[in-house]
Amino acid sequence: MPSPTPVPPRDRADTPWRSEGAPPTPPPKKKGLPGGWRGLILAALIVYLVANLVLSFFNEGDEPTISYTEFSKQVAEGNVSKIYSKGDAIQGELKAARPLPDGDKGDYTKFVTQRPAFADDELWANLTKQNVTVTASPVVVQRSFLSNLLISLAPMLLLVLLWVVIARRMGSGMGGMGALGRKAPPKPVELETGAERTTFEDVAGIDEVEGELNDVVDFLKNPQEYRKMGARMPGGVLLSGPPGTGKTLLARAVAGEAGVPFFSASASEFIEMIVGVGASRVRELFTEARKVAPAIIFIDEIDTIGRARGGSSAMGGHDEREQTLNQILTEMDGFSGSEGVIVLAATNRADVLDPALTRPGRFDRMVVVSPPDRSGREAILRIHTRDIPLAEGVNLAQVARTTPGMTGADLANLANEAALLAVKRQQTQVTQSDLSDALEKVQLGAERPLVMPEEERRRTAHHESGHALLGMLQPGADPVRKITIVPRGRALGVTLSTPDADRYAYTEEYLRGRIIGALGGMAAEQVVYDVITTGAENDLEQVTNIVRGMVGRWGMSERIGRLTAIPSDGQSPYGLSAAPATLDAVDHEMRRIVDECYLEACRLLREHRPQLDALAEALLANETLDEAAAYAAAGIVRMTKAHGTD
Repeated sequence: MPSPTPVPPRDRADTPWRSEGAPPTPPPKKKGLPGGWRGLILAALIVYLVANLVLSFFNEGDEPTISYTEFSKQVAEGNVSKIYSKGDAIQGELKAARPLPDGDKGDYTKFVTQRPAFADDELWANLTKQNVTVTASPVVVQRSFLSNLLISLAPMLLLVLLWVVIARRMGSGMGGMGALGRKAPPKPVELETGAERTTFEDVAGIDEVEGELNDVVDFLKNPQEYRKMGARMPGGVLLSGPPGTGKTLLARAVAGEAGVPFFSASASEFIEMIVGVGASRVRELFTEARKVAPAIIFIDEIDTIGRARGGSSAMGGHDEREQTLNQILTEMDGFSGSEGVIVLAATNRADVLDPALTRPGRFDRMVVVSPPDRSGREAILRIHTRDIPLAEGVNLAQVARTTPGMTGADLANLANEAALLAVKRQQTQVTQSDLSDALEKVQLGAERPLVMPEEERRRTAHHESGHALLGMLQPGADPVRKITIVPRGRALGVTLSTPDADRYAYTEEYLRGRIIGALGGMAAEQVVYDVITTGAENDLEQVTNIVRGMVGRWGMSERIGRLTAIPSDGQSPYGLSAAPATLDAVDHEMRRIVDECYLEACRLLREHRPQLDALAEALLANETLDEAAAYAAAGIVRMTKAHGTD
């Protein structure tokens, strides 16, 4: 059952876990620059020298040095506006620019020259005659030593800044590894603030599982009581069950009930292409959890990294998945009772986990989370409709009765679909009709606006009537709830049959009746039209799965005997789990049972041909028949419990 509260965010992209309820942790200490200060100082010195060399060239070009002869010429021509002299050194500025002497390209206005000591040219008289101003301050103000120092340091500061940025990027990248391979210190995780914790009040339909997990909650709340009796805290609890049964919600509820921090992560988020990153992330996660112990770590889909080692998919002892698994094993084995950290894990495939992971001391308990029963489904529906306005007369118990096998996630989706339908129909409340239509959409698929030829439409009506009629005639079969020839999903028509009560074990007679009912569509086309169409594809898939289990797994064949010849994991239906002769016998028995059921289906439909035609005509007229209308059209009174069904 999906969680009613939002999932906390993560602190950074390479931190694959989320947390809630954990107290703030002190910020990590700042680390020094990788590579050391020696390399940084050497690089800065080189940049400083190069910058000074470049600036010296620029400074020389700002004020050209001219010959004293050229200076005397410009004074004689009256082109000098002002000069400044300090000893024999003369600075000056021209009134009009002149080309640079000695063939250099460009013009100059400011200049520097040197008056020879032997000169006797009446310079002062000439300057006075030409009205040249002799200033008391330099004509060209040179940059101070401090300015030159700042300008030369600018490239060095830029280099230091780039050095720091690159070092930080390399330190945060590569899965938390530093630029030179050193591991970055753990960062505090992002904390959830202001959100309500999930408790067992948000969980329904799996009361027996809550009872097993209550021991963990009580241990986290009162650890001293258990230590007095010499009991140790369980190292881990493995939640196993089909998807959507509420394993993640249960883990959060345990943490919420105990009032301890909760760290959640998906096992696939630990795996990276670079070997060793997953193991380092596992170490960091467990380190963070120990800091705030007692705490709970939840690893979802642990079969991603927890599969049995030594298979063909592994690449030896250095495989990234195996290293991550080894690190988890080490961390869990290192727990002592005083650390107060419990690992909860969820999986849909507990049978493929490594034995070292499921042994006592690591995962001490395996809790099976099964789909809810009728009362559990009703309780789940009440939780998921708390925020949905329901109309008067809505009967959630009836909805729960017609949804056997649905998980908490399925029921949450059902309630949401009903609310969406009510919005589309511009209603202010969700009615029983909305829930019924939403259930049809979830179970049968959405309606398709498909226009079929009359001949194909009539054949589809007989096909669905064959399914329904055989379901009505078979003793102990599931009651027919609805028949429709409106195309839904990939099917041109659908016959819905569901039991009145949950079933947990199936007899051979019931399974044969399921096969006969599934073959009813093909048999009806054979009896009425003497043809076989592609409309029975899904029916044949169901038949194959049922008969394969009967012969290869459940011992319902005298020839095969009471043994398992086909694995139940579905990965290799015809794998080498038995001798080739046994597998050939399984194939022969499967064909025999299906052929017998098909002949029985054709015989029943020929004997009840008038009822088949009447049901088909009613379908052609109405397109959809509910339970009462379907039984009335076929002229069959629904059997009672005394006759073998509800």
